[in-house]
Amino acid sequence: MLTAEIDQLNASLAQLGEDITELSKSVAELDQAMATATKQRQEEKATNTETIQDASDAQTAVAQALVVLKEFYAKAAEATAFVQRQPDIFDSPYKGMGAENGGVVGMLEVIESDFARLEAETSSAEATGQKTYDGFMTDSKVDKAQKTTDSEHKTAKRQDQEQALTTKKGDLEGTQKELDAALAYYDKLKPSCVDAGVSFEDRVGRRKEEIESLQEALKILNGEDI
Repeated sequence: MLTAEIDQLNASLAQLGEDITELSKSVAELDQAMATATKQRQEEKATNTETIQDASDAQTAVAQALVVLKEFYAKAAEATAFVQRQPDIFDSPYKGMGAENGGVVGMLEVIESDFARLEAETSSAEATGQKTYDGFMTDSKVDKAQKTTDSEHKTAKRQDQEQALTTKKGDLEGTQKELDAALAYYDKLKPSCVDAGVSFEDRVGRRKEEIESLQEALKILNGEDI
């Protein structure tokens, strides 16, 4: 029974060792994955923040340029309108490049729209990236906590079983010594208990003769005639 228990403990300890090694490996991989994800998120965030700021600054600059150009073209239109009141100088009022579909004002408005779209798209990408990162980190931390707790429990169980194994080995050694001593004593007593080569009938006859001899000796002691 003790030998069977020791074999069972050895098998359990071997399995616990494999489980703890695998859990430690998984925790290390999670730490590495989280570190890599954090580094990538920081780099991505820095790039997105810079892009958003640049797009915002560009929009401000373009808007200011548009204000200046529109004021310039407005004043230019007023000046040509005044001059047109003089005969035969201009056939139509001057509207400047801002009035044309492909003019400077139109081009700047398109650029301003492009920067606005870039800012919106980058802001959306940043929000999505942060949400994905937060979800990954939350799941990874929960997984790591579970694996760490499982590893701690298995480590404690292994320590208990190692102690139990030591105790069982001690018990087995003591029991084996007792068994060896009992077997040796049995071997010593066996010849006197079992006379090899003598049949049962012979043993019964000898016992009968011994009893009769004892009875005769008793009569002699009592002074009776034999």
